[in-house]
Amino acid sequence: MSSPTTRAPRWRRPFALIRENRRTYAIITGSTYGLFAIGFVIGLLFPALPAARAATLATDGTGDLVGAVAASAPLFALVILAVNVLRLSLLTIVVPSLIVPFAGLAFFAYWLVETGITLVPSTPLTWVAMIPHSLTVLIELQAYALVALGAFLLGRAWLRPAQVGAPTRRAGYLRGLKSLGILSIPAFVLLVIGAVWEAYSLRYLVFPLSEVLL
Repeated sequence: MSSPTTRAPRWRRPFALIRENRRTYAIITGSTYGLFAIGFVIGLLFPALPAARAATLATDGTGDLVGAVAASAPLFALVILAVNVLRLSLLTIVVPSLIVPFAGLAFFAYWLVETGITLVPSTPLTWVAMIPHSLTVLIELQAYALVALGAFLLGRAWLRPAQVGAPTRRAGYLRGLKSLGILSIPAFVLLVIGAVWEAYSLRYLVFPLSEVLL
């Protein structure tokens, strides 16, 4: 028996899949923003933590890379997109979940808290930068929440194939992969939007805002 997701037109399948799993989606989305907020509060309470993270980024070459590409907004957007897709979505959430059920969710939770700590501003200028960057955070975290939902559905179908109408765990795994692929489409679209907004807002909005507010 086909599900509403498979009967829906291709462009509507992600939305149908979210509706089928709306409670799980709500929990994952709420947890995504909640864990980030927890990390941000921890960073505010313990300023040495974001300072240590900033020092790490400076020594591992991340800061130099950002400085090298930030002058070109299109190149900056491409680098941001590559990092968000390859390092964060694939290596942090997807790949671990392909090997061990739900493993990527644990790595994702840790990354959320760590990122919340890292993004705590330390100067008036970085506080101003957080005004446009807050929209970036909202967009990109929503994309990661969709990928995390796909990883959860993969793990559930893998461990409980009967729940998705699959006769074996292998069949359940393949159906879970299909769900992950369906949800990856809107996640990628959001990551593109987030990368473009992040690059252009940091390149062209922060300085004018700082001139007005500082």
